[in-house]
Amino acid sequence: MIAFERSQHTLLLSGELTIYHAAEARQRLGEELSADPALELDLSGIEEIDTAGAQVLLWLKREARSLGLALPYTSHSPAVLDVLDQLNLAGAFGDTLLIAPNA
Repeated sequence: MIAFERSQHTLLLSGELTIYHAAEARQRLGEELSADPALELDLSGIEEIDTAGAQVLLWLKREARSLGLALPYTSHSPAVLDVLDQLNLAGAFGDTLLIAPNA
């Protein structure tokens, strides 16, 4: 299950960003991006992520760029860092890789 918690312009993702929840996550994240051009994603709560989850994050980043928006990803969880490293995608996001404080 993937959960979304909103605090001003920051959206905290937590739980599993996997193939089982990718469609739901893609739709919700697209809606959030449309509603808030200053959106920032906090990835500290992601406990599990697979290639489908990475594709959702990559799609969202590209969607934001096509709209001229920055959409920073912050506080990358160990699971997110691991999949970005395995897939050699860290540079594709253009964000500084920030590790969550409790990681």
